[in-house]
Amino acid sequence: MTSAAEQRAPAGEPAAGSGQPSAVNGARRAVPPVPAVWPGAPTPLGARFRVGPDGVAGTNFALWAAGAEAVRVCLFDEHGRETRIPLTELTHEIWHGFVPGVMPGQRYGYRVDGRWDPWTGARWNPAKLLLDPYARAVDGEFRLPPEVYGHVRDWPDQSVADTVRDERDSAPYVPKGVVVHDDDDWSDDRRPKTPWADSVIYELHVRGFTKLHPDIPEELRGTYAGLAHPAAIEHLVKLGVTAVELLPVHQFAHEDHLLRRGLRNYWGYNSIGYFAPHAAYAASGTTGGQVGEFKRMVRALHAAGIEVILDVVYNHTAEAGELGPTLSLKGIDNRGYYRLQEDARRYADYTGCGNTLHVVRPQVLRLITDSLRYWVTEMGVDGFRFDLAAALARSMHDVDMLSPFLAVIAQDPVLRRVKLIAEPWDIGSGGYQVGAFPPLWTEWNDRYRNAVRDFWRHALPDVREMGYRLSGSSDLYAWGGRRPYASVNFVTAHDGFTLRDLVSYGTKHNEANGENNRDGTDDNRSWNCGAEGETADEGVRALRRRQLRNLLTTLLLSTGVPMLVAGDELGRTQRGNNNAYCQDNEISWLDWSLLEQPGWRALFDLTSRLIALRHRHPVLRRRAFFSGRAQTADGLRDLAWFTSRGAEMTEGDWYAPAATLGMYLSGRDIPGRDERGAPVVDDSFLAVLHAGDRPTGFVLPGPPWAERYEVVVDTSVEEQAEAPGTVHRAGTELTVPARTVLLLRVA
Repeated sequence: MTSAAEQRAPAGEPAAGSGQPSAVNGARRAVPPVPAVWPGAPTPLGARFRVGPDGVAGTNFALWAAGAEAVRVCLFDEHGRETRIPLTELTHEIWHGFVPGVMPGQRYGYRVDGRWDPWTGARWNPAKLLLDPYARAVDGEFRLPPEVYGHVRDWPDQSVADTVRDERDSAPYVPKGVVVHDDDDWSDDRRPKTPWADSVIYELHVRGFTKLHPDIPEELRGTYAGLAHPAAIEHLVKLGVTAVELLPVHQFAHEDHLLRRGLRNYWGYNSIGYFAPHAAYAASGTTGGQVGEFKRMVRALHAAGIEVILDVVYNHTAEAGELGPTLSLKGIDNRGYYRLQEDARRYADYTGCGNTLHVVRPQVLRLITDSLRYWVTEMGVDGFRFDLAAALARSMHDVDMLSPFLAVIAQDPVLRRVKLIAEPWDIGSGGYQVGAFPPLWTEWNDRYRNAVRDFWRHALPDVREMGYRLSGSSDLYAWGGRRPYASVNFVTAHDGFTLRDLVSYGTKHNEANGENNRDGTDDNRSWNCGAEGETADEGVRALRRRQLRNLLTTLLLSTGVPMLVAGDELGRTQRGNNNAYCQDNEISWLDWSLLEQPGWRALFDLTSRLIALRHRHPVLRRRAFFSGRAQTADGLRDLAWFTSRGAEMTEGDWYAPAATLGMYLSGRDIPGRDERGAPVVDDSFLAVLHAGDRPTGFVLPGPPWAERYEVVVDTSVEEQAEAPGTVHRAGTELTVPARTVLLLRVA
């Protein structure tokens, strides 16, 4: 009897690199002759086309694989025939070689040989074709048949299946890297370089945003070229956003459990290629054209004054845990790339996705920072939002704000100058780190999200939390030189209900995901306004539209950086699905016909008007926290809070139950100066937020705050007037309708 670890699956073909004839789908063929390979160079990593010695054109291949015993680069012709070329040069744990005659468009992968000893984390298997971690383009779909797994996936005893090596060739079933040549210097590009305080972020999905747009040619819908189309950009410009934050566009793979249910990973948080634009979003093919298409998209957005921020997933990869497929890093050097438990068969999982990249290791840190710099310098992007950033900030185990990853970013001359957004949590112990990231970083502020949702469903015990969130979250960010724009304020994101669903559903409805509605959070802090889901009750529908106006107005009047989700300004619905990660269909795609409906068109117009108001008034986008202190003898302060009686709030008022809050923003006391050194002076505003279900009176504060007030926004009104509003004298008691925001300008 042999142990499970010593047994091998039936070798349907000879072992990789055996030199014997190989077979694909039963047809035997001769191995092509091996081309010459010159020593080449260990840098840069990846496959780089260049002119070599004596003016000979070719490609330099370089792969970090510290513990490997042999590395072969595998070239594939248009018929799928494979040529295996040994890389015999080894410099500082990097295998490298220059192959003359290998030109752009060449498809390739690696086979890496070494020990098979899962108990120590060694999972080398030369039968598996591996994607180059530095591949700049990827051709082909990731499928997950048994051949793509380094172990025997269907081994009878699943408790030891990951220890039994599978000898079948995976090459016919996995995508290949593509050699790309690019000498683009971006000399004709002009980055918008929008200051953080002036930014309005719009989170969108390349495919979902363009898939149903009637004015984008059908062949471009769902692609980078579709997002670059004037019809798509026109909407963004009319709305007034300054940056798009693209859901993951790194090459990603679909999970096995989704493919088995006939679904796909739509969001893309399952990366496998950190240098390659996801090929399925390209209209120009997958043999390198996707790179140029992505760049043209970035140029088009820049020309419209819109920055491009990428949502990036460097915390884990698509290879999952010990029972996951072998696609790239796992087969190159499993122990070198991933965090392993004390039992090295198992992976440390701080992400909920089966594995966690070991960012403390220099080679992993290099992979990530090389990727980030590539997207900035060669692909033109303007910043990054880091998924589960706390996982990247872990040292050996604990989250550490002095970790190597954060230290490297802080001193990098390229990366420290772009926009850096942290999702400041992971699922591990101590992973919740909102407010803890160092200067240079901004953060998704979920405490803002929760407070605003709770206020408008009248679920806050008092208004203390709301006061902090409206004024820039100084309790979280006023340390270490951080500014109000460290807070990325949001009410909704891709993960969770859309804004319309937030006011239409009390519970999630994720049955379409095939997980018996167990997936997705139950902590939605939503209110359906009296009916679950779509309804013909016009009273409920009108109330929902008013709540949408309240939420959007609150977001765009708050100090910090607002983030909208694509389609929220149109009333997009996912039919109550709060985890539509696998819904690549009308559930997730934007329904542009909503713009033709008067109620939803009015919501778009209000959102656009609020963003324009924010752009015009620096008091709404402050670069420094409020002091709350009187700056002049008349007692006027830069920020003041009022009760419905028109009196300044006392300590006791902050702790008392309340549904109404008045916030006064002084445009006379804005710190800082403009580009020419002049003081920044603006209008002053009074915002009245009333979440109660009945009208309330509100007395307008008198001098020194104001003598008269002009109504600018009234969310109780469906159609907002562009002309100047009604003027009220100070001391007047206004009747504020139930569930309403009033914004008044000091006249």
